[in-house]
Amino acid sequence: MRGLLESWSLHLRAERKSAQTVKTYTDGVKRFIAWCDRTERAPDLNRTAVNAFVADLLDEGAEAATARSRQLSMRRFSAWLTEEGELDTDPLLGLKPPRLDSKIVPELSDDQIKALIKACAGKDLWERRDEAIIRIMLETGARIGEVVAMTTDDIDLVAGVAVVRRGKGGKGRTIPVGPQTCRAIDRYLRLRRAHRLASSPSLWLGTRGKTIAYSGLYDSLVRRADIAGIQDFHPHILRHTAAGRWLQRGGSEGGLMAVAGWARRDMIDRYTRATAQKRAADEARGLNLGDI
Repeated sequence: MRGLLESWSLHLRAERKSAQTVKTYTDGVKRFIAWCDRTERAPDLNRTAVNAFVADLLDEGAEAATARSRQLSMRRFSAWLTEEGELDTDPLLGLKPPRLDSKIVPELSDDQIKALIKACAGKDLWERRDEAIIRIMLETGARIGEVVAMTTDDIDLVAGVAVVRRGKGGKGRTIPVGPQTCRAIDRYLRLRRAHRLASSPSLWLGTRGKTIAYSGLYDSLVRRADIAGIQDFHPHILRHTAAGRWLQRGGSEGGLMAVAGWARRDMIDRYTRATAQKRAADEARGLNLGDI
């Protein structure tokens, strides 16, 4: 299993899986191998071992989504081994994933949004970069990985649009960017010209003369949230907040799906569950159905 992991990684990259997907899949198998070592089991790929691995993850306090992701990694690896002839049959074929909890992810309030943007106040490159990124994510619901991957050619401030070259599932899309977000990006770009890597195609540059990666941007946004006094923050909350704000302002579901890059209608319910009742109450007051 250890010897074939590198070959699988090569296969995933050849299929043009994103770097984050390749990392997630291979990390899942590595964690299974480490679990086998820790529990003094042979790293055999079978249903009993994988079920025990997932059960231990849940017993140790892992989120159901994490356990599900780890198991998916094992199922993808098993399917690939079978396709490549390394296994005669797929031992994990039909293995059911752990049931996910129906969690409600809170959306940021207007006051929290203002505090988060205020936490980026300043005239340094990093402050203006983070404000521009936060505004893009709050306005468009773009995923953090999609924002990190943007190049300087992906932003058209005159037209007020940005391009996501490769979203989830390899799908690209164009997203609208409003005047305030364009202004924030423009302020960042003017300072960016003095950066050592100003000629780099990467839109977002980091400290110490480098571009910024997924983990670096993730940590930077969490620091901004700490300054703003927002607890239990993770950048994906911005995507939930963007979806909720879109519907709250009267935006259509079809428009939200196009901008967010969703192919399924149920994703709207999943991402806006936290404020669904509030929107329903506001709508009911507007309908005034008690006026008989």
